[in-house]
Amino acid sequence: MTTIIQAAAASASIPTSQRDFIRVDLSDFDNQQQEITKTLMKAATSQGFFYVINHEIPIQDIRDMFQASRNFFSLEDSIKSKYSMDIKRNAGWEKMAQIRPSTGVADLKESIQLGFHGIEDLWPTTEDASNFRETAERFMHQCDNVSKKLLKCLALGLGYQEDFFNRSHQTNEPDCLNTLRCLHYHDITGQNFPPEYWRAGAHTDFDTLTLLFQQQGEDGLEVCPGREVSTEFGHGDLWTPVSPKEGEIVCNVGDMLMRWSDDQFKSNFHRVWAPKVGEYQGPRYSIAYFNQANKSAIIQGRTRYTEPITAAEFIRQAMERNYRTLQNLKQPSVSTRD
Repeated sequence: MTTIIQAAAASASIPTSQRDFIRVDLSDFDNQQQEITKTLMKAATSQGFFYVINHEIPIQDIRDMFQASRNFFSLEDSIKSKYSMDIKRNAGWEKMAQIRPSTGVADLKESIQLGFHGIEDLWPTTEDASNFRETAERFMHQCDNVSKKLLKCLALGLGYQEDFFNRSHQTNEPDCLNTLRCLHYHDITGQNFPPEYWRAGAHTDFDTLTLLFQQQGEDGLEVCPGREVSTEFGHGDLWTPVSPKEGEIVCNVGDMLMRWSDDQFKSNFHRVWAPKVGEYQGPRYSIAYFNQANKSAIIQGRTRYTEPITAAEFIRQAMERNYRTLQNLKQPSVSTRD
């Protein structure tokens, strides 16, 4: 047995707990910003995960986006491969390709990632997926509107001007990095996997803020608070299931924002478990909107991380850390036998 499997098995055995996540209510936003900021600051500094309610994205529009996603993933792989992932542009379709340092094996899923600029050839055509692009682009702008409200309050909560974060997340700029990712976790009915296999291995997000949509009855997301420093991989020892109601957005702080806040905001580890025989093992769909600062934006804290770094360089360094970790896992020296 390799230490990769041993480590994963140890992670899989970590107990779970019930934890109430804070709900951030965006209703009457213009008149309630002070109260919303107070609630949001508590959520971002304590748990790093929270639910967003009354966000003004109609439930029917969320359902339409899920249907468009299901329609795309139901296509033959030969069709989806026409839009294969272009790593340099961070856009396109991929299947069983994302390997987490926490597991050393590929996540049990496929996804398509989309951006605001420079991916004309990676958008599914109307011939292959009617209404997909129209639905997705509308949904991206709706997610961006919600994100702007949250980023405004987070800036105010840290004592910055209200547009401090938003001016670094301009979707009309060519170096915009905000993306929409549709995910399909495969039907694994009747299958049991070794403990190192997950639908999505434990990880944090590189971005500033993630908006996640999932469907009731298709749970599996778990969170583990306890990370104290953005440059380290440590976390606590209790995983908590995340089970939003329909229409609620699961929102989490990413590594960029944790650094920007000098570790006041928590970018915590999360994962999606692979259900066992006897549990619901059917397909699972989710949709994530990743807010990432524009490539040229400068990320700089005021106390701990005072050295400026561009968002592009921040992401490059984060990807290199993951790559080095994976390479170390592959070294013969990490393998042992019972």
